[in-house]
Amino acid sequence: MEILNKKISSDLLFRVLFNLIFWFFLMVLPILNAYFDEDKERLEILIKILPLVFFSIPFFYFNSDFLINKFLKKGNISGYILSLLLLFVIFLISYYFIKDYLVDKYPIRIYDSRTLFPVLFIISMSTLYGFIIFMTRQARTNQEEKEERLKSELSFLRSQISPHFIFNVLNSIVYLIRSKSKNAERVTLELSELIRYMLYDSDNKQVMLDNEIKYLANYVELQKIRFGEDVEIILNMEGDFNNKTIEPMLLIPFVENAFKHGVGYVLKPFIEIDINCSGNKFTFKVKNKVGPETSEEKEPNSGIGLKNVKRRIELLYPNTHKLVINQNNGYFDSELSIELKNSL
Repeated sequence: MEILNKKISSDLLFRVLFNLIFWFFLMVLPILNAYFDEDKERLEILIKILPLVFFSIPFFYFNSDFLINKFLKKGNISGYILSLLLLFVIFLISYYFIKDYLVDKYPIRIYDSRTLFPVLFIISMSTLYGFIIFMTRQARTNQEEKEERLKSELSFLRSQISPHFIFNVLNSIVYLIRSKSKNAERVTLELSELIRYMLYDSDNKQVMLDNEIKYLANYVELQKIRFGEDVEIILNMEGDFNNKTIEPMLLIPFVENAFKHGVGYVLKPFIEIDINCSGNKFTFKVKNKVGPETSEEKEPNSGIGLKNVKRRIELLYPNTHKLVINQNNGYFDSELSIELKNSL
């Protein structure tokens, strides 16, 4: 909204300045020059034909505000050119008769440069002014439409994250209940805390980084409870996470993916998560061991989380992020670097 307000203010400023300068140049400046030059005859004629300038105003704005919008919006350039030629002819004839009525010191001819040039100049400036305003409006409209499309896409991507996450954690709880683990109740309570975060914080455009990290750490704890010593899980956190903001639910899909593909038919499963924040540079790494048969392409729905988060990062951090994903030597690595903003 702040950017949009700046654009609107710039448009308004251009319109005001253009109109003030143009009509001052056309109405006032010639009279002032004749007055300071003490040319009484020229001053008298300029004052006499001043009504011609006022008569030109409707033609100027009819072209700039009506004809250009009517035809150029539809891309009908030939229709606009024909209408502009017709307007020029009507304006020229009207200008000639009014000037002939006002001026009696010398003969008025319709083909005279003193008649043709003012009409041509006003029509040309009207076309230039109207075209600039039209292009500015079109650019703003296109930008607004683009922002709305991005908002809609981002909203859809966010709506996919929560069900996907809940589905994975519920699977963990079902596993604990079936194995009659004493941790089932504890995990259910911790899940309720995570869901509370998702419901009340993840709808915000940005959340505090330390809250997002805490949320991620809680998720990792849930998985440690589920897998116990069957999976080696390492979580390293370093740096200052305070007073910085990040898109909510941005990191969890990488960790979910690691547990999904790094546990199961994997010999000595291993998952390592490194989180570092130095200044405004935030680095997030996830590394997990994968089995020889693990492949996202073999499971059509397995890549939803990562595909989702990749697109969100592209939308939210278009020029301030770096995402590298590799699978080599039996390990799957994801590394994300983002330039974060400080909270206000």
